[in-house]
Amino acid sequence: MKLLWKKELRSIDKTSPDDIIKLLLENRGITDEDNFINPPSPLTVSIEHFNKSYSTSLKRVFKLLEQIKKENKTVVVYTDYDADGITGGAILWETLHLLGFSAMPYVPHRVTEGYGFSVKGLNTVKDKFAPALIISVDHGITAEQKIAHAKAQGIPIIVTDHHLKSDVAPTSAFAVFHIFSKAIFDHFSSVIPSISEGFSSADAGANFADAGFLANARNDNMKKLQHNFSHDYISLASIGTVADLVPLLGVSRSVVATGLKEFSKMKRVGMKELLLQAGIEHKEISTYEIGFVIAPRINAIGRLEHAIDALRLLCTTDAKRARELTDKIGKRNTERQDLVAQSIEEAEKKLQAPSFKLQEKKIIILSSSTWHEGIIGLIASKLVEKYYRPVIVMTKSGPNYKGSARSIPAFHITNSLRKHKDLLIDVGGHAQAAGFTLESTKLEQFQETLTRYADSKLTTDDLIKSIKADLKLPISFITKQLVEKIR
Repeated sequence: MKLLWKKELRSIDKTSPDDIIKLLLENRGITDEDNFINPPSPLTVSIEHFNKSYSTSLKRVFKLLEQIKKENKTVVVYTDYDADGITGGAILWETLHLLGFSAMPYVPHRVTEGYGFSVKGLNTVKDKFAPALIISVDHGITAEQKIAHAKAQGIPIIVTDHHLKSDVAPTSAFAVFHIFSKAIFDHFSSVIPSISEGFSSADAGANFADAGFLANARNDNMKKLQHNFSHDYISLASIGTVADLVPLLGVSRSVVATGLKEFSKMKRVGMKELLLQAGIEHKEISTYEIGFVIAPRINAIGRLEHAIDALRLLCTTDAKRARELTDKIGKRNTERQDLVAQSIEEAEKKLQAPSFKLQEKKIIILSSSTWHEGIIGLIASKLVEKYYRPVIVMTKSGPNYKGSARSIPAFHITNSLRKHKDLLIDVGGHAQAAGFTLESTKLEQFQETLTRYADSKLTTDDLIKSIKADLKLPISFITKQLVEKIR
């Protein structure tokens, strides 16, 4: 492991704790110290913050929603099955419900339908709900073909997503709100933005001039929404933001900083039961509790069964139902932990086999016919952590292989996979995480091609884990005052 630092201070340097704080902020590229140390409330954020052109799209969305409300037709919130999708989907579905819409949530099954839109999933939604509109949460930006399929059947789709765009834009969508690397709260804000601002600002009523469905909503529901946007929804949004490893800067920082404080005021019974089961009901919630205690429980049910139960837990108002769902999710989380441990053991045997030649590999590619599809991303994460090189883990899924990849900063895994998209059925993701589907007949060719590509792009130095510290400083500089300032 390499230890690097951006700046070194010496004993003879005249440096105060305030000077050190300034250096820390400069190193992180923070130019607005006050907003960083004291993030503004996310309730002040409007759609123009992200893209001024979204206002025009939003007017069309409001008109469509108004027509749907008048005709009492159904809106389906089609959300991803991971923690960021579940929390964002819960916020959007519950808001539409409280505004008086006939709204239904839909979460695809990880194994039988896969990530995001699928023809199978869209056909199921059509047959079950006959929706007048589908709104995606945390997916859809790469799904032009599927969106066109829905459009051909007379179902408009609004896309809210933050993943990398593909070469083919979703032009068949009714509206697209693509906010890259932003908080899940923004996904929701993309569709009905500034609704919280409308509650807190006397002048914000003009934002909803075209949204008559707001004026027609029941007054007690509007009061509940006002409370939710100021409290519960921000906490839910903070879960999605932390779970998806979004950098805590800008709006995302505001969401998390505010959301963490609101956990102590959380009144929804599902979250209270979840915190109770995890043994953190009286603890001050930090990003650690979200990342390692809360989010894994929300994710667990979707990895092994169906994530709709996680969404139900977040939205239920029945205490008995909340306990039942929490017990079920707790059991699945334990099963998930055991399954990952067992699968990691199997993966290690493959890696240590003499024929694998691990020491020569710049990328690790493993496949199995037995690993559970819901945990292959976790297997990849564990192996990246241990061996510090890109890892691709695949498992048999029907006639194909489903793959999950995790990577290191020197290797953009999604772009790398897209460079070889001719081998893949589909692919999507971020710089250091991706998911894809591969035809079984192309497995060997895929392994050989990606291995050669990684060999050509990665150097030996890229595979040495490094810690890049902000400062190297004498121990005499470490004072209680400095510790408090950093805190």
